[in-house]
Amino acid sequence: MPGTAISSLDMVRRLVGFDTTSRDSNLALIDFVRDYLDGWGVASELVFDDARRKANLYATIGPADRGGIMLSGHTDVVPVDGQAWDSDPFAVTEKAGSLYGRGTSDMKSFIAVVLSLVPDFIKRGLKTPVHFAFSYDEEVGCVGVRGLIAELKQRPVRPAACIVGEPTMMQPVIAHKGKKSMRCRVRGLESHSALAHEGVNAVEAAAEIVTFLKAMARRKRDHGPFDQGFVPPYTTIQTGTISGGVALNIVPRDCSFDFEFRNIPADDQQALFAEVRRHAETVVLPEMRAVSAATGIAFEEMNAVDGLDMPADHELVRLAQSLSGANAVGKVSFAAEAGLFQQADIPTVICGPGSIDVAHKPNEYIALDQVRQCERFMRRLMDHLSR
Repeated sequence: MPGTAISSLDMVRRLVGFDTTSRDSNLALIDFVRDYLDGWGVASELVFDDARRKANLYATIGPADRGGIMLSGHTDVVPVDGQAWDSDPFAVTEKAGSLYGRGTSDMKSFIAVVLSLVPDFIKRGLKTPVHFAFSYDEEVGCVGVRGLIAELKQRPVRPAACIVGEPTMMQPVIAHKGKKSMRCRVRGLESHSALAHEGVNAVEAAAEIVTFLKAMARRKRDHGPFDQGFVPPYTTIQTGTISGGVALNIVPRDCSFDFEFRNIPADDQQALFAEVRRHAETVVLPEMRAVSAATGIAFEEMNAVDGLDMPADHELVRLAQSLSGANAVGKVSFAAEAGLFQQADIPTVICGPGSIDVAHKPNEYIALDQVRQCERFMRRLMDHLSR
């Protein structure tokens, strides 16, 4: 595909046409992007997962001896299973000034705009480079980008700043909540329910910890700390799944449940978890061990994503405001890769086309005006990088 020019809208159509649901490979899309960039003389680096079924793509336009700005987006999308779509989710439908399809808002339109403008980035002869970072498995815990970040950390020159194109209606976002997902496994002692005193009920022990988590959640809701930039403006704590027991007349030996913290910057993930573990080990476990020393409570971290917390007066924030034309900045409650980039000492903001309100839902869409706004943003970025 030597030097093939593709408009933003046609690029959206092509990218949405790849079913990159997180459970599947994204390599067909990555190969397309790599070939497209290669046609314009832009080399790509791929960072694969262990099975080589998925890959991050990293590319640079401009001088390689200075930091520059990284434009980051994830290539994976959430499943459409069980959703009632009015059209094929993997074939863009244009209707009433919007493009409908899975990933149109979250977040293939941002990637499409960036790619469509590659010829313009090249023609401008950038004095400061622009980098492209397209990841996999963001939707299942920001998993894939970690390998790319590890690679970037080894380089003598890494991006000086990053803009993540998650859907924010092209309004700069300077903070997102962190997320810590945990699994708790409770091992009790089974017995006949008629002799319940001889057993240790794993379901009831688990329920005590779940109840403690709920009490923590109420405390955060009622007493904070609060940050009014978020919705809701406090750390949330919830239990999502629970499983245990085999029959009503058997005191259950095993129970497991999954819970999560979505913390504002004022709360520390580790401190939140330490409070839960302390309650389990000092209140729940001693009563279990009084019956049997073989009982136990184990916690496993399934995933953790650092929150983003950028100062409102940071030069990158001011740049994002200038490029977008926005006077205000915002904060979001969903987790994103931005916090991981910031933890890797790459200042990061979020600013991209589309609305999170329609993401992950049937008939996901993006307004054509949002695509045009993103194009204007990128052209202003070209001006900035050409000075």
